[in-house]
Amino acid sequence: MIDTDGARQETTRSSDVEHVVNVQLSTDHGDFLAAGYLDRIRGDEQMALVYGDIEADDVLTRVHSECLTGDAFGSRHCECGEQLSAALRAIVTEGRGVLIYLQGHEGRGIGLLAKLQAMRLQAEGMDTVEANLALGLPDDARDYRVAADILHHLGVRSIRLLSNNPRKREALQRHGIGISEQVPLLIPPREENLFYLRTKRERLGHHLPHLDRTADRS
Repeated sequence: MIDTDGARQETTRSSDVEHVVNVQLSTDHGDFLAAGYLDRIRGDEQMALVYGDIEADDVLTRVHSECLTGDAFGSRHCECGEQLSAALRAIVTEGRGVLIYLQGHEGRGIGLLAKLQAMRLQAEGMDTVEANLALGLPDDARDYRVAADILHHLGVRSIRLLSNNPRKREALQRHGIGISEQVPLLIPPREENLFYLRTKRERLGHHLPHLDRTADRS
């Protein structure tokens, strides 16, 4: 776990991540402690942004899958970049919380190039699940083991999970993370991503009730 001045404290729990570095990170949303980790199994480099005192129960937490097109380039094909910003704002407003940014999760775990290929298939009429499957890939290949290891290392006892995805909640619970609440992270849809979001709801089980309100207004 990490104490208030960012120093490493040893934990007896077995972990597949190595804690490498802590550094203060000033952002547009607030000042965070950035904790860097190495996944010993996959070799991925991971980061957690920590705000306030998190060694407690029911810590507001976002486990965010990397999305280069959405997070960095503001793609309108998804809501990822807006979710990332909204989660950071929510954590700062709360006064404490964690955001784990997971590398290796691009395109729900299929990788950047395959994701771009899937986007091309979607432009030709497939939905996001059909496109992955047409490439011979899973609809969702993400693994949340590392996120759980990081949360254990940080000393978080239980979380309120900022997510619309029930699979994410179930996966974290399987890895020993206590979840007291799943907090919606709903972003107003755009014309460009409405079909994508409806597919996430209907085929991947995401909780997106605001799409019904969008349909009522159309």
